[in-house]
This record gives sequence, structure tokens and C-alpha cells, in this order.
Amino acid sequence: MLDILSVTAPIFIMIAIGYAAVYSGVFEAGAMRVLGSYVVYLALPALLFKAVSQRPVAEIANWSYMSAYLAGSLVVLTAGYSYARYVQKAGTTAAAFSAMGMVCSNSGFVGYPMLLLMLPSIAGVGLALNMMVENIILIPLLLAIAEAGHGEASSPSKVLSRTLRSLIRNPIIIGLVAGIAASIAGLDIPGPLMKPIDMLAASSAAVSLFVIGGTLASVSVRGMSGEIAPIVAGKLVFHPVAVFLATLALPFAGLPPLSPDIQAAAVILAAVPMMGIYPILAQRFGRERTSVVAMLVATVLSFFTLSAVLWVVNTAIL
Repeated sequence: MLDILSVTAPIFIMIAIGYAAVYSGVFEAGAMRVLGSYVVYLALPALLFKAVSQRPVAEIANWSYMSAYLAGSLVVLTAGYSYARYVQKAGTTAAAFSAMGMVCSNSGFVGYPMLLLMLPSIAGVGLALNMMVENIILIPLLLAIAEAGHGEASSPSKVLSRTLRSLIRNPIIIGLVAGIAASIAGLDIPGPLMKPIDMLAASSAAVSLFVIGGTLASVSVRGMSGEIAPIVAGKLVFHPVAVFLATLALPFAGLPPLSPDIQAAAVILAAVPMMGIYPILAQRFGRERTSVVAMLVATVLSFFTLSAVLWVVNTAIL
């Protein structure tokens, strides 16, 4: 329990600092959009480039892991989107961000430290594999759906064209693709060029959490339980369960089964709260209020749900 607290406590502290900075007037609420843009356009692409470019391609090409994690995530994504769209009567964009909160984990800032505690030998591999699935497939897919929701009055061809242009220019995708290319080429980046990338990457965690806290200080959290409860339950409960079941189904799909430690890594990464840039991505679509409250609640409750998942990993998987 103390190990888990040592991972989650810094997250709560940074969120609290952001909240206090805006609440006290040190920062204006509008500054959070500027800092959020910094994370999306500079810090996070640098983190992705660094994580992928410094690992061999063979290490980030575990097709069984990626297939199981993707399959479990798509099941939850479909269920979450359908529930928000047809039960809660939410719009396309709102439903897309509900689903995003359920399937896009905070792999870098919560999952990776958790793996370092539990499975240090494969922590880096798990991080790289999750970033592949989340940033190449899940996030672009959900952003495309959100874009389509914004363009519902346009023709399908215009919506598709705008979505593709947005994805091609997405700095997150650019950073990941550049990292893969550097890994394939075996590129040894000189120190003077790599140092700024390291500095930008190191800043992404603190600034992301600061923005979350600052955004929370400027929005009301009342009357949102009905909207955020399915997002939180989907992320903390249904996502890890779906990924675990997908890992068990790999032999039926003709894919090699996962080793126990890699299987455990997939379940742990699925069980962590939603990614730190979830509210930041939602800003452009006006969904930051729901996303930041859902993330705060999920982060608080994850102390208990992650404890349960780690107990299951120790007793049943490993």
C-alpha cells in the first residue's frame, strides 16, 4: 500500500498545485489552454519520440500483446460509446470522449511507475507497446469520431478530408512515427539534439497534471455524477477485465499466448486511470469540464481499484 501511495501521491500533489494556482489567482483560467497546447504540441510528442526511438523495433512489435490490448479496448470503446450515444442521448463528440476516458490509460505517468514497482524487467516494453496501441489506433480513431461529430452538418467527404488532415498534422502522431522511423533506421541522435527532447519529455508529466488541476478550479463539479460514473466504471473496472479476457482468447485467434509477466503488464496498464492529456484533448471540443472531473474521480478511486488489481496479479496471474 505504501508503494502504491508513493506512485499516486505525486499525481494528487501536482493536481492540487494547479488547482491552488488558479483558485488563488496566480494563474488565470485561460492560461490552462496555453499550457495544454504546450503539452500536446511539444512535450508529449517529445516523450513519445524518446520512448520509441530508443528501443529496438522487435521490442515494440509483440503482436499478441497489441492484439489482445486492442481487442479488449475496442470492446469497451464500442460499449461505452453506444451507452453514451443511445442511453444517455449524448452527441457524437460527447460520446467519443466518454469512450476515450474508458480506454485510454495514463500509461506514461501512472502505468509505467506501477510496472517499475511490480514488473521492472518488462516495464519499458509494456510502456512502448501501450503507446503503440493508444497513439496509433485508439486516440486517432476517437479523435476522428469527435471530429465527425463537429462536422455532422457537412458532407461525409468533407468530414473525412478534415479528419485525415487533422490526423496527419497531429503532433502526437508525428512524434510517434518519427520515433518508429528512428528506431528502424538505428539512428543514434547526437547528444546536443537529444538533450532538448529529453527536457521537453521530462516536463510533460508535471505540466499535464498542473493543467488538470487548474482546469478543475475553473469549473463546477456539481450535478455530474450521472455523466461521469459510466466513464469511471468503464476505465477502472471494465477495461482491465476486457483486456484480461482478450489475453485468454489469444490461442483461439491463432496467436501465441502471452507470458505471465506480459499478461500482467497488460492488465495493470488497462487498470490505471485515463491518460493525463484526456482533458487537454477535450479542450478544443468544449468537453474539458466532464473529462477533468471524470479523471479526478478515477484517479482518486484508482487507489482502491489498483490495489485490488495488484492483488489479483500477485495471486492469480503471476
